[in-house]
Amino acid sequence: MLVTGFEAEAFGTNCYVLAAGPGEQCLIVDPGIGVLDRLDEVIAQHRLHPAAVLLTHGHLDHTFSVAPVCGARGITAYVHPADRELLADPAKGLSVDLAALFGGRLPYTEPDDVAELTDGGTLTIAGIEITVDHAPGHTGGSVLFRLPGAGTSWAGKPVEGDEVCLSGDVLFAGSIGRTDLPGGDTATMMASLRDKILPLADDTVVLPGHGPATTIGRERASNPYLRELTGAPRRGL
Repeated sequence: MLVTGFEAEAFGTNCYVLAAGPGEQCLIVDPGIGVLDRLDEVIAQHRLHPAAVLLTHGHLDHTFSVAPVCGARGITAYVHPADRELLADPAKGLSVDLAALFGGRLPYTEPDDVAELTDGGTLTIAGIEITVDHAPGHTGGSVLFRLPGAGTSWAGKPVEGDEVCLSGDVLFAGSIGRTDLPGGDTATMMASLRDKILPLADDTVVLPGHGPATTIGRERASNPYLRELTGAPRRGL
């Protein structure tokens, strides 16, 4: 299986593309701000055919391009129901300062076809089986996407672990997502880390919403939030 990704033009948001292999259907995860040209290049490079968009949560830096990506191809966007309203009105997920920063200058359109993700549910799309874990705290509808690592390549190299976890803004290399925006909650984030992140195997490869890839074992040993639930600076929108 092919997994590749690149940074959006704003906020360093990672957009990922998943496919069973070159020339196959693919899934697009978190198409953020200014990703359309680069996404088209990735799709053309690997001769892929988009089948759906998956959203780890509803913040604008992860969803901004979802409508044009879905609309141009007639495909569905998947989001947890707790973040569904952010697709209609992304300002609900912004602080006052961030809302002022955007200031209505970025046009946004809700996708036409939206389906809801279920905690513990399994999606099989484009020949890929993905498990969904609801992991609120950064937003009420934040989720993890887990898929088999066996036979998967990331950045052109085989994945050594048995599983890959697209963690959105729940877990980063050395940190976690912020909890001070509307819908965020620190205690809920800590519960998600305890109940959804820590049980994962050490060799699970983590592909976060911002920053470099890591592993659960590395984060278990060094991430201050997993070790003591206090400490490091937080990232993300």
